[in-house]
Amino acid sequence: MGERWPALDFEAEKSVYATVHAYLQVIGKVPTRALPWCNHSWHLALLVVPQGLRTYPVVTETGEAEILFDCLESRVVLTTSDGRTGVIALEGQSVATFHAQLQALLEKADVRTAIRGAPNEVEDAVPFHEDDRERAWDAEVVRRLHRAFADAARVLTQFRTGFVGKSSPVHLFWGSFDLAVTRFSGREAPLHPGGFPNLPDRVTREAYSHEVASFGFWPGGGGMSEAAFYAYGYPTPEGLGSASIEPSAASWHGDLGEFVLPYEAVRCADDPEAALLAFLETSYAAVASRADWDRERLEIPLGSFGAPYDVVAHRNR
Repeated sequence: MGERWPALDFEAEKSVYATVHAYLQVIGKVPTRALPWCNHSWHLALLVVPQGLRTYPVVTETGEAEILFDCLESRVVLTTSDGRTGVIALEGQSVATFHAQLQALLEKADVRTAIRGAPNEVEDAVPFHEDDRERAWDAEVVRRLHRAFADAARVLTQFRTGFVGKSSPVHLFWGSFDLAVTRFSGREAPLHPGGFPNLPDRVTREAYSHEVASFGFWPGGGGMSEAAFYAYGYPTPEGLGSASIEPSAASWHGDLGEFVLPYEAVRCADDPEAALLAFLETSYAAVASRADWDRERLEIPLGSFGAPYDVVAHRNR
């Protein structure tokens, strides 16, 4: 372990991915009730950190707490601002068992947040406390999956630096189970039709209240039989699917209405970071140019280590 861009095999490993997704659905309910609602549901997303995936700090009666889904040690760690720590070992227990374990951990740490409900954005939304199905777990697969998310997050973070307009953090949504970064034109968008499974339309409509160009990575499923990167615009600009995108392995997926780039093509490229950046830059340009974004005002050079953005040089270019 430790190598960047590890191999992923969705067909062989999807049962383990599904277990990770199911546990994250339970964890994700905590900030829905312990944080004020942030625009576009950003407060609900998880951050990719060196050990795994972490929630934003949530409010407790006496301070704050955060939950780490530790992909390296197969455990969940709850840490509070008064120094308390609790741990749940991850070994493929049912969602119902994990739900009860996490609720007990929260109560022991005086985090007064009840975890109720069922998964979002999935067709088979069995309530957490009723989901006794057997689950698959493989610690090595989970470590590789985290490494892939971390590599994707690193490049998405670099890409984010080239935009001075409103942009989301690089974060993982536990409903759709994808890592994403989103750029905004600043203009309002047509009301989204909604229709995502087991997700209130009001959530979707607020998330897409303004024009976006969105980019991300997911490990497979939802119309893809392999891990892939994606890019799309909302509303979809006229003629977007005919745009020329790099690298050559990228293509327009008509059913999804998105550009996709197989993860394997990035992993096997001579320079994976450059290949992925080319996809992000060219797909963004396709959306922004066709949707008539004010690109001169919104775009800046990609960030460099230790070098603040030079406003004077940019304005005099």
